Amino acid sequence: MAKTGEICAFCGRSSQEAKVFINGMSGAICDSCAVRAYEMVMEQGRHSKIPFGLNQKELPKPEDIKNHLDQYVIGQEEAKRYLSVSVYNHYKRILQKVTPDDDVEIEKSNIIMVGATGTGKTLLARTIAKLLHVPFAIVDATVLTEAGYVGEDVESILTRLLQAADYHVDMAQRGIVFIDEIDKIARKSDNPSITRDVSGEGVQQGLLKLLEGSIVNVPPQGGRKHPEQKMIAVDTKNILFICGGAFDGIEKKIAQRLNARVIGYVAGKETNQLDKDNMLKYITPTDLKSYGLIPEIIGRLPILTYLKPLDRNALRNILTEPKNSIIKQYLKLFEMDGIKLSFDEDTYEFIVDKALEFKLGARGLRSIVEVIMIDAMYSMPSEQVEEFRVTLVYAKEKFEKSDTSHLLAHKDRC
Repeated sequence: MAKTGEICAFCGRSSQEAKVFINGMSGAICDSCAVRAYEMVMEQGRHSKIPFGLNQKELPKPEDIKNHLDQYVIGQEEAKRYLSVSVYNHYKRILQKVTPDDDVEIEKSNIIMVGATGTGKTLLARTIAKLLHVPFAIVDATVLTEAGYVGEDVESILTRLLQAADYHVDMAQRGIVFIDEIDKIARKSDNPSITRDVSGEGVQQGLLKLLEGSIVNVPPQGGRKHPEQKMIAVDTKNILFICGGAFDGIEKKIAQRLNARVIGYVAGKETNQLDKDNMLKYITPTDLKSYGLIPEIIGRLPILTYLKPLDRNALRNILTEPKNSIIKQYLKLFEMDGIKLSFDEDTYEFIVDKALEFKLGARGLRSIVEVIMIDAMYSMPSEQVEEFRVTLVYAKEKFEKSDTSHLLAHKDRC
């Protein structure tokens, strides 16, 4: 309680206006000022997590970044190495002390990842952002259109990054943006058309200034820009852009390029040595151009890497091995209700079999486990159950009763 006659040394409130005073050696502070001081300290603490006030020695090395990724992402060794080196070089570029005598300017290391759905593109980018404590935004390129058309302007990408940084512009200007479905804005055709391709090449042209690095006026609440709206100026030169896409059908273009390059007996030997199950490993910027990305945007995404399709062993490991694996999440959910959950080994094999049939990669695993566990998650929190074991018989019964199994059967007939 406040004593009669006390006055806050910060705001001047008297004991009649404040409920609590904290006394020091030369004054007192009221409860309201103490709360505001706490909020300021916490805000400053959040901002101090970014690595840009650090020196290069404190920046995680490429091997450290990859080791961190290994804890959350199974396989994809090639993509992890490329990402680790690119991210490390990007933040070294930010920490570079440019002097008048130094005429070497390090360019941005924006990245493009090509891989089928569910192979881990988004997870890789999100995991790196968490390691570095930087703002991270995921944007779907399919909603972007040219300015003036129905859809979102390319500036909305930066709006989401600002929101992730609590509108702290300095933090946002050193964040990471993951642009998903980048293949969906590929140029539809090389032939001129009477209709505008407002969601294809036009969006690629709009992205150029963001990827290259320029000062962009961003509407703070997103949506369409209008003349009377207040804008926030964001410099994109230190924002790392990671683009990802499935590029469905690009394997055919890769195969055509490889076959066109070789003729004769030696050509036959080289063709036989190709890994036909993973043609993405031979991808080059030329294939992206053939698919419909304009040369200017390919040049601003200098780091090109691929993600392997997930085989049976990879899917089995993804199910249980990572720190944040799907099974560990369900074990934690049941543990919070005081239930010890366990799975039989053949249940894991059944889940992986169904995921391979769906051909949805790691995302398919989560959907299948959810279908199997939904009844147990609905009823068991209300029951006095201490232990629950998921057997193969139980998993098959629940899966076959679900609508998902009927959809899968229909897909197989088609």
